[in-house]
Amino acid sequence: MPKLSLVVPVYKVQGYLPECLDSVLGQDCTDFEIIAVDDCSPDGSGAILDEYAKRDTRIHVIHLTENVGLGRARNAGLEKATGDYVLFLDSDDTLSDGALSAICNRLEATDNPEILIFDYVRTYWDGRVRPNLRADLLKEEGPDVFSLAERPQLLDLLQIVWNKAYRRDFVTRTGLTFPPGYYEDAPWTFCSLISAERIALLDRVCVRYRQRREGGNILKTVSRKHFDVFDQYQRVFDYLDAHEELAEWRGPLFRKMVDHYLTVLERPGRLPQDARAEFFHRASRDYRARLPKGFTRPAGGRGRKYGMLERDAYTTMVSALTAVKVRQRVKSRARTAINRSKRGAMGAFYQSQLRLPLDDNLVLFSAYWSRSVSCNPAAIDAELARLAPHMRRVWAVRAENAGQVPKGVRVVRVGSREYWAAVARAKYLVNNVNFADSVVKREGQVHLQTHHGTPLKTMGLDQQKFPASTDMDFAKLLERCDRWDYSISANHFSTVIWERVYPCSYTTLETGYPRNDVLVNAGSEEVRAARAALGLADGTKAFLYMPTHREYQPGFTPPLDLGRFARELGPDVTLLVRGHYFYGNSPHVNELRRTGRIVDVSGHPRVEELYLAADALITDYSSAMFDYAVLDRPIISYVPDWDVYSAVRGTYFDLLQEPPGAVATRQTELLQLLASGAYDSPETTERRDTFRRRFCEFDDGHAAERVVRRVFLGETSLPPIVPFDERHHAPTPAQALELVERA
Repeated sequence: MPKLSLVVPVYKVQGYLPECLDSVLGQDCTDFEIIAVDDCSPDGSGAILDEYAKRDTRIHVIHLTENVGLGRARNAGLEKATGDYVLFLDSDDTLSDGALSAICNRLEATDNPEILIFDYVRTYWDGRVRPNLRADLLKEEGPDVFSLAERPQLLDLLQIVWNKAYRRDFVTRTGLTFPPGYYEDAPWTFCSLISAERIALLDRVCVRYRQRREGGNILKTVSRKHFDVFDQYQRVFDYLDAHEELAEWRGPLFRKMVDHYLTVLERPGRLPQDARAEFFHRASRDYRARLPKGFTRPAGGRGRKYGMLERDAYTTMVSALTAVKVRQRVKSRARTAINRSKRGAMGAFYQSQLRLPLDDNLVLFSAYWSRSVSCNPAAIDAELARLAPHMRRVWAVRAENAGQVPKGVRVVRVGSREYWAAVARAKYLVNNVNFADSVVKREGQVHLQTHHGTPLKTMGLDQQKFPASTDMDFAKLLERCDRWDYSISANHFSTVIWERVYPCSYTTLETGYPRNDVLVNAGSEEVRAARAALGLADGTKAFLYMPTHREYQPGFTPPLDLGRFARELGPDVTLLVRGHYFYGNSPHVNELRRTGRIVDVSGHPRVEELYLAADALITDYSSAMFDYAVLDRPIISYVPDWDVYSAVRGTYFDLLQEPPGAVATRQTELLQLLASGAYDSPETTERRDTFRRRFCEFDDGHAAERVVRRVFLGETSLPPIVPFDERHHAPTPAQALELVERA
């Protein structure tokens, strides 16, 4: 039997669950089991648990068939626990390093008490760590083991179960279980503490309590479910009634009850406005029914609130709370005035447009900071024209890029009056990056974030761990992300990352990337047209080389000897290079360009056409690999600086261990792969298949249609994802040529 059983209830935490599990599995103490309870989670949490359980036999997964809530999920895990002690860990929190060893050592040193209480810290998205405000209670001098009567002040610790280890036979003997509903920790915490004869303390932070920016916290949810607090304290006092030997705790627990009721009343964002009076009167009844003889109210303002409850003086309480709100409103108006003055810099014209009604049939598109008409927004634009031709489609484009816009596209130049009018009045705003900070999200507007890649490198809040890679203002970043209504995902891998690193209140659409539809649906004519536009003759082998940006390099210098590349691979091979323009004017390189052996495609407006034209892709850390994989053509990872890149920028998986095909870390190795044809072998094909199944999960050629139907047409029944093994993709250049010759 293990020493410790960790019960982990799981519900809608796919972005945080791996970190939680890793924090347990990475402990130096190994004498534990994890009982993970999937509370019928609607996201990918259950699959994550199953994957971890396959890799580690200490993890036991329970899949509930219906959502039962936190308390009953914990009960389900408790029933399966076999350890000497039971700990509860919420699935978005983590253990600190060495926590379990410290807990086990303290349990042994104190001769296995019934309850061990340990410390925690609150962690925030911006990196802040705030200590437990009552950590002092864990530092007091005295006996190592004691009862609550000797240290009653421990009742003032936060009413939580996950900062304690409970001896399992003690839990069984007392019959402790978790009730349903909100505030389920209160009955368990109070009843266990007053029942335990032997309690010990561990003055060490063992749990990192995540303060999620959005969601996951009932205390930030406006609901009548907060009335559950009355049932929870009914259970506490029923327990007292059943245990006359615990009568001394009526006074202290009465005080905890009243404080809890007042907290629910006073904190904004809990009770619906039309339920506040009902809650107060119910709290007042409990107050009078449970008032202990000889009870003394607290001093000061808190005591006056106790008196209001005792008298059921709701009107008086409202007046007091209104006075507080007035003071808060004054401060809020001051802040609003400041914000208005800042927005004044946007111009009076924009302000006037913001006061006009939204145009329900106007859609404003932008891509890559308004530099082009491309990527996912362009694919959505085309599908919108097909399915909803009544909608007017406008693109925001910078003045210096306006000349590159395809014919027939309506454009507003960024910064112009037309631009600000469109930003202010368009019902729909579509972008693959964020709009500028100066753009105001209006009530009723719909912001669609399409993204522009699958992340290998760290993104969003995860970049805080790699400060050398960015000087981003993360608070401003999240303010921009707060405007999103929808976030598009090409695979479940991305979904989990986006929801964690951009923790805002948007809806994820697992539709696939619209820009990749053409890679599925294109035929031989489109492939041949793409090659002809680049001047690629029939029979020419074309390698598309797409290295990504490196934060530690000032510009683009391809780590390839282009002359050697051309010399060793012969005249029938062309290298398409997409990156920044080459530095320097080597006569030999210029000669290679003139002969067509090297084609600089950095300025090509549609990268999807380059994908169709290329026989294979050579890249490093670019998200191009994830898109090109849709074509099921060879991919070569040329990563001469993997150690540096992964250390400076951070990555979500090891590309050397999980590549989409062949891997080369030296130029000689790369040239040998290309010259010998070893880049396209059964082994590399198998790697690519595994890669495609993971990262091309939803790219079946219908992504744009799903997005348009869901976002613009309001449909909820969308075309289902075509099973992976039933999909097709565009033909290779060789297949396209063969089809033409047959015709």
